[in-house]
Amino acid sequence: MIKYLDLKQINNQHDAEIREAIDEVLRSGWYLKGEVTRRFEQHYATFIGTEYCVGVSNGLDALTLILRAYIEKGVMQPSDEVIVPANTFIASILSITECGLTPVLVEPSIDTFQIDDSLIEEVITERTKALMIVHLYGRCAYTEKIGMICKKHNLKLIEDNAQAHGCTYHSPLTSHLSPLKRTGSLGDAAAHSFYPGKNLGAFGDAGAVTTNDKELAQIIEELGNYGSSKKYVFDYQGRNSRMDEMQAAVLDVKLRYLDKDNKCRQDIASYYINNVKHPDIILPTPSDSVYHIFPILCERRDELQQYLKENGVETMIHYPIPPHKQACYKEWNDLSFPITERIHRQELSLPCHQALKKEEADKIVSLLNRFR
Repeated sequence: MIKYLDLKQINNQHDAEIREAIDEVLRSGWYLKGEVTRRFEQHYATFIGTEYCVGVSNGLDALTLILRAYIEKGVMQPSDEVIVPANTFIASILSITECGLTPVLVEPSIDTFQIDDSLIEEVITERTKALMIVHLYGRCAYTEKIGMICKKHNLKLIEDNAQAHGCTYHSPLTSHLSPLKRTGSLGDAAAHSFYPGKNLGAFGDAGAVTTNDKELAQIIEELGNYGSSKKYVFDYQGRNSRMDEMQAAVLDVKLRYLDKDNKCRQDIASYYINNVKHPDIILPTPSDSVYHIFPILCERRDELQQYLKENGVETMIHYPIPPHKQACYKEWNDLSFPITERIHRQELSLPCHQALKKEEADKIVSLLNRFR
């Protein structure tokens, strides 16, 4: 069986370095908010291209704490609106409602699966305070138009970068004049998830916020530590959301290889795009993507998934039920988002990662081309 994602193989590639890093933590006797976490935060901020990085417990907390910090700063208040793509993973929306803010769903483009920037302005109201873009599947969602809309309407631009570690943005206007920018440095603040299956994955839950806003970073740091500015002094009603030293140690090792690992994913994706020739299978267009997920569309998605399974290939669906059809948001269940619903009905994710062998990719392509 060709696994969808073989984490054991992926992590075994750096086994010796990871064990050494974990041993360093064990020998130190310090397990939270220590030097190892600070070191990773510095390295990751440099990698992303921001002044600050704050480690937190997970990606959902990273999003939530960004919004909480803006509320504490007085930039937002309960019931204010945050625009978000309708086809995102549920965490993006959970962070908004948890803070008492109002999600405003916008359809994606069927060509990119990213928020359709031509639809954003028509939903902006006097209560709109932020736009949350989600670099879904590892593809850059930012556009020059999105940047101009945020500037024009004075909106905070928040990036959900949970699936796009290391992705770069190629500006059609300035990329020939300046270095490429990475996702996570394009907006006012960005949330990152280091869930084990991510391109940069920990050995458990972990997350981070990147930003150039010093005050925002400080508030997030305090909010994630019970709201404490110093021991037993609490400026905010915070929560316990801290990256532990063990996860930071693992991530710091794997960060060194992230660009190389992403290049492997991009090579596999390019191979799929150039060699899958089936009239009923729609492939993603070449793009600024690190292919956390390689999504295809097929009207006979369930049949195709079963066919691949019977022939030894594991796949996944991202995601079978869109947020507006979930029971937790039952007030939205009657809403209609046709493009989102089509994606959720037809999307199938193929194996695409740095441990996938050439002969395995060959088999997948052959099977797809023979699907009847």
